[in-house]
Amino acid sequence: MIKARLFAWMPGLETLFKYQLADLGPDVKAGLSVAAVALPVAIAYAELMGVNAIVGLYACILPMFVYALFGTSKQLIIGPDAATCAVIAAAVSPLAMGDANTRWQLIIVMSLMTGVWCLIAARFRLGTFADFLSRPILQGLLNGVALTIVVSQLGKIFGITTLPSGFIERLIAFPLSLSQTHIPTLIIAVATLTITIVIRKIRSKWPSLLIAMVLATAASLLFNLEQYGVSIVGNLGNGLPSIPMPDFPPGLIRDLVIPSLNLAVISFVSFMMTARSFASKNGYTVDADQELRALGLANIASALSQGFAVSAASSRTAVNDMMGGKTQLVSIVAALTILAVLLFSMDLLGYIPMPALGVVLVISTLSLINFRSIFSMRKRNREAFFLCIFTLCAVLVVGLISGVGLAVLLGLLQFIRIIFRPTDQLLGVDDQGMLHSITPGNDIQPVDGVLIYRFNSPLTYFNVNYFKERLNKHLDNQPKRPAWIIVDAAVSFTHNDVSVFSALNDIVTSLKAKGVTLVLAGRRTSVNRWLEQNKIIRSDDDLLVVPDIYFAIRLIQSKQQIQIKCVEDRKAVEERVIDEVEQTAGTLKCNGVMPLSEQIKHEDR
Repeated sequence: MIKARLFAWMPGLETLFKYQLADLGPDVKAGLSVAAVALPVAIAYAELMGVNAIVGLYACILPMFVYALFGTSKQLIIGPDAATCAVIAAAVSPLAMGDANTRWQLIIVMSLMTGVWCLIAARFRLGTFADFLSRPILQGLLNGVALTIVVSQLGKIFGITTLPSGFIERLIAFPLSLSQTHIPTLIIAVATLTITIVIRKIRSKWPSLLIAMVLATAASLLFNLEQYGVSIVGNLGNGLPSIPMPDFPPGLIRDLVIPSLNLAVISFVSFMMTARSFASKNGYTVDADQELRALGLANIASALSQGFAVSAASSRTAVNDMMGGKTQLVSIVAALTILAVLLFSMDLLGYIPMPALGVVLVISTLSLINFRSIFSMRKRNREAFFLCIFTLCAVLVVGLISGVGLAVLLGLLQFIRIIFRPTDQLLGVDDQGMLHSITPGNDIQPVDGVLIYRFNSPLTYFNVNYFKERLNKHLDNQPKRPAWIIVDAAVSFTHNDVSVFSALNDIVTSLKAKGVTLVLAGRRTSVNRWLEQNKIIRSDDDLLVVPDIYFAIRLIQSKQQIQIKCVEDRKAVEERVIDEVEQTAGTLKCNGVMPLSEQIKHEDR
């Protein structure tokens, strides 16, 4: 029992206990490949946030161990991520006021708070928040982040130190500052880029970024590039995390509450998109709530090891999958490899040229740019396209934090507008008796004497009057007023709203005055309970609640047949009575008895 609970809490531990030796070779190979890709990227992302490059390595090691134990994905690799780092940098830069130590402290605290938010969400099983940021918002966000990072690295690549910090300002100032280009710096950047491209062309499976960075570092060490004005990473410390936290001003925690919450949402959405895509590709599923818990624990582990917030590293995950990694032992192998570099190669890492890091960042970020995907939305869904473009522009113009906030607000407004004024349609049947929407030009015919109506949104207090207006409009537009109206209640009646059922009572009364019976089709048990709770008194001539639309049609047709039969029977009785009267009159006349009607006429004369 204890073992089962432990495995449920730590799914990766069960994998390690039942590990198959046949997977060891592919896992070690994939782990070394992942480490080769993660090393240069982690250092580059640390530089992006303005902290010591070694912090990027801190953010890799312990989080990888934690996710290997608590995660449910077999391929996913956790680590520094472009969007995560960009959000952190945007949040802490204004608060740090240029103090590098405060910046590092803020990054650690924000990472810790992000992990706590994830654990709270996992406790309340809020893994469904993976769908909180729609794909258009996330697509616009990632493209905006990528463009922001690319433009931010222009100064490092060209050796220009006077460029402003804002995206728009930097983009405008860059062409005017090209005369300040530092040629040796640009040469190193171009050489790094060339080496990377050539290796990817001739040996696509080789770690091109790592090889390019190793060669750039070797050149820096052999030729002492620093003496020619080329910036290098410099002293990275003693290889173990150490930072004085007692000087941290606690009041700044208030300013990190909302940014850390935003970071938790963005990280988890990106995280789950990566985890689900690779799980689907390899034929298994992931537990969203367990993944949320694993992400929270990984971020807390990163903060405690004095790194920064992490998320799914899509490029490293792709490397793992391409190299045939089978289990999360890949993460452990990669973490141990990075730890070995951290402990035994610190002096060499200090010689990494900054322009080489800038190129690594640009190359690793370019994979996030996908304008083709954005413009493909234009044909499929113009609203999604507009939301994506708005998010992209907002991130570039007003910054990452504010831009994401505006994009989420616009997405919510779009959703509210859809709920507030949804589409609706009338339904009919085809030759086989199947329900379809009635549209101009199709062969779907309405049911005789029946109006079938579907309102494509849950009814609530702010759209029930619109529902009422549309229902009456469709009723008035009918060439012949139907005796029955069927409403698809399965779509519209999803919860007990007092305003909705008050309006429903008014609708029933209005229809009754017109001789029309309302039928609610679907959610019979729930609707009947809600009608009773709202004390709506009804009869079968005013309002009926039935299981579904097909049942409603059959019921109405049965009632119509009964009515037709009753009319026919009444006519038959009337005809029979007339015949009997005529026969009686004829008999009386034959017997010399004047019929009563003729006696009356005779007396009048």
